[in-house]
Amino acid sequence: MNTIWYLGSSSIDSTSFHRSKALKRLGYNVLLFDPYKTLNNPFDRFLNPIHFRTGYILTNNKITRWCEELLENQPAPDIIWINSGELFGPSALKVLRQKKAPIILYNNDDPTGKRDGARFNLLLKSIPYYDICAVMRDVNINEFTKKKAQKVVRVTMSYDEVEHAPFSDPLIISPKFHSDVAFIGTCMKNENRDRFIYSLIKSNINVSIWGDRWNQSPYWNKLKPYHRGNSISGREYVSAIQGAKICLGLLSKGNRDLHTQRSLEVPYAGGVLCAQRTNEHLELFREKQDALFWSSLDECIEICKHLLENNNYREEVRFSGMKRVREIKVGNQDVCQKILSSI
Repeated sequence: MNTIWYLGSSSIDSTSFHRSKALKRLGYNVLLFDPYKTLNNPFDRFLNPIHFRTGYILTNNKITRWCEELLENQPAPDIIWINSGELFGPSALKVLRQKKAPIILYNNDDPTGKRDGARFNLLLKSIPYYDICAVMRDVNINEFTKKKAQKVVRVTMSYDEVEHAPFSDPLIISPKFHSDVAFIGTCMKNENRDRFIYSLIKSNINVSIWGDRWNQSPYWNKLKPYHRGNSISGREYVSAIQGAKICLGLLSKGNRDLHTQRSLEVPYAGGVLCAQRTNEHLELFREKQDALFWSSLDECIEICKHLLENNNYREEVRFSGMKRVREIKVGNQDVCQKILSSI
């Protein structure tokens, strides 16, 4: 059995943790090591906003020493999988390469984009030291290649086969997670999500919001009655998706999204996806059959009202979307296997 060192978050709420579980389900011996725990002291927690803005340069030596300790104390891996990679500079990668095992970078953000400022500075310097870089966007392929990536693999976002599985009996979902239209996500600066959702509400569409930072919106007083709670995960997350008649899919322009993890998690978990129309969404799903797409606020309002008024059609879309997302093989196990097969 091949041994994978998985270097990523061990928080049970993180997508990284679920991806490591997917590798185990594929039959690998996965040793999960969490580099973020080295920054879990009061001093680094206090400095975390500064670390983010300075690209973790102040923690570089600490992470490099952490890698040296791994080499000294852990059995040799066959593969090293680094999730996100924002903490790992060239010095850390040089240490890990002493094991002579292929090193994979998986990052579902947009590290060569501009949204997050200096956050990925260390990662960008480290790209040449990875054997494989898995990216989510076509634009990343050329940008990683220019940064001297040895091999770039383009994959889609993914749902988790276990974590996001729908309830076999929707009737057991608590009424507190029932809604007409749900949006599950963060209120992000400069993305206008708050204004968009407020416009839906003004059009007499009842939107339920779960997510962080909404109290920072200038529309907060208007949105507060529709805010059902901060970020949710696990079975609560699935409950909010499956308990909604419609789930909104909003993209991040700053992250150059053309689809997101939510695009796949929603139909897998038994939700009806109503998202922005992009070429990637249209490649993944059959419009009006597996999911609904819009290119403007007015079109989104029209679609939401039509779906809410037509229960039978809405349920046809729900079941077709659930079937489609399973057919196209975009679960964590599918995507992990594609990456590993490229070694």
